Amino acid sequence: MQKPILIASCYKFVPLPDFRELRLPLLDLCGAVGVRGTILLAHEGINATIAGERAAVAAALSHLRADPRLADLSVKESYHDTIPFGRLKVRLKREIVALKTPGVDPGTRVGAYVEPENWNQLISQADVTLLDARNNYEVRMGTFRGSWNPETNAFHELPRSMTQYLDPTIHKRIAMFCTGGIRCEKATAFLLKEGFKEVYHLRGGILHYLEKVEQAESLWQGECFVFDERVSLGHDLQKGAIAICDDCKAVVKSEDDACQHCGSTNFL
Repeated sequence: MQKPILIASCYKFVPLPDFRELRLPLLDLCGAVGVRGTILLAHEGINATIAGERAAVAAALSHLRADPRLADLSVKESYHDTIPFGRLKVRLKREIVALKTPGVDPGTRVGAYVEPENWNQLISQADVTLLDARNNYEVRMGTFRGSWNPETNAFHELPRSMTQYLDPTIHKRIAMFCTGGIRCEKATAFLLKEGFKEVYHLRGGILHYLEKVEQAESLWQGECFVFDERVSLGHDLQKGAIAICDDCKAVVKSEDDACQHCGSTNFL
């Protein structure tokens, strides 16, 4: 039986010079129908994860798609027993995902998209460098077998890590992944700007892979961290059994009484 709460995640890089004017109508509509979550608006586009009853989420998405610039907005769906967000936030930002690197425009050029069904074949090739574009605490919870962890604490640290580790004359083919795909849009655009020629990224990110690829065929190990009260998801996008220590960010099991690393009892 399908769970009653729909969680919808979407993003799009598209010029929104009037993004400030979009905030209040969106805030009012989502508040009126009972949708909660986070929506980020910037000149470069929109990034949103919202949750509520299906009809409420559909109303919010219809409002967004009524703007011709967002008419083709692609949405990833999952389900949960309750809304995994405490409140609704509609925020104005300089970037919808903060790389903090001038001159990187995913709206102009990004790496080649790879569908989840073709991902295993690509990353199993010996000449492909597999890169996890997420933060260190996310990687510790789960990642693809054989991937490189750049050990960042924030996304804007990734360009420096990549330029220190990667060389376009050596690393000829790079495959990159993140939770839902948005970070790879910017990170692959950065690598192409830096002179890398053959750069790929997983369409829809890890969540799309866990939805589409059977567990028996999966090269994913562990669980996938998500930025809401569910904390982690496994295959078929079901809530996982792993949690994060809110104090030291160590990975813990949700049934543990205390973090084995720092002793904290504050789990995410």
